[in-house]
Amino acid sequence: MTAATLKTSRGRWSAASGSNRTRGLWLAGLVVLPLVFVFLSVTIGTRNVGWADIAAGIGGAQDNIGRAAVALRIPRTFLALLAGGALGLAGAIMQGVTRNPLADPGILGVNMGASLAVVVGVAWFGMSSAYAYIWTAIAGAGGAAIFVYTIGSLGRGGATPLKLALAGAATSVAFASLVIAIVLPRGDIAGGIQSWQIGGVGGATYQRILPVLPFLAVGFAISLLSARKLNSLALGDDLAAGLGENVAVARAVASLGAILLCGATTAICGPIGFLGLVVPHVCRLLIGVDHRWLLPFSALGGACLLLAADVLGRIVARPAEIDVGIITALIGAPFFIWIVRNQRVRDL
Repeated sequence: MTAATLKTSRGRWSAASGSNRTRGLWLAGLVVLPLVFVFLSVTIGTRNVGWADIAAGIGGAQDNIGRAAVALRIPRTFLALLAGGALGLAGAIMQGVTRNPLADPGILGVNMGASLAVVVGVAWFGMSSAYAYIWTAIAGAGGAAIFVYTIGSLGRGGATPLKLALAGAATSVAFASLVIAIVLPRGDIAGGIQSWQIGGVGGATYQRILPVLPFLAVGFAISLLSARKLNSLALGDDLAAGLGENVAVARAVASLGAILLCGATTAICGPIGFLGLVVPHVCRLLIGVDHRWLLPFSALGGACLLLAADVLGRIVARPAEIDVGIITALIGAPFFIWIVRNQRVRDL
């Protein structure tokens, strides 16, 4: 080994080591940050509470208003952590599978597909079981994902980012119109469906959260285990196949994880948009494009953003609240426009 080669190797090792140290610091920060938002979520609301009420409320005491408020906010906070992590991770998976920087469960129509399936089940089949909600939402999310990718793949050039974004946007609008058409003549379910359609974590209880946990656990596991496959897909289909990767299977497995996360989250929270778009982009700017780091960062970042949006929604409209679906849309829509206008979007 020559001196020049040794020097180059040492330089690369040093750069990689420094990069990993930086990522480790960001990861430590993202582990601490959710704890801060958890504290804010438990203490802030229509009525702020102190340490004594928090400790008593965690223990199950509800003998005054403050402690009862804490007992209600704890499952809400837990749901926001789960839903935010699921949507952030699903967004990163979708962007990796499609190699599309505009991919997002909302923009690609996946959330609205899950929503339409649930509305059809409730309105036409009298669906009421929690597990029926979840399975129906997952089926709707999967059907919408396949439909959008098929439409976006038609024509010259295959599934380009622009074609997928346009197909997803058109599908979302069409599905939203169908939801309105189904719900409009049904006054008996209209109020509940319209509230659910906004997307939120209010009213969460452990009884509502428990049925969705196995689906989220499987979705998280499949998605995180797909990191190396997504790194291969990022090199291009031909090169990934040359490295021994089964491209179709890799895409299908990773997509299955994202569909489970989106469907299960939509079933319990309603369709929450843009979170899966914003979080992966911010994480990519912080730690790079390696999915072994990007996926856990996106999950933690999504949990932080949804918790922050929930806390913000309680503050800005006191004593009322603004659902997180509205807050994330207000944050995500300008971010989406910035991504589209940014000339470096092709390099992400």
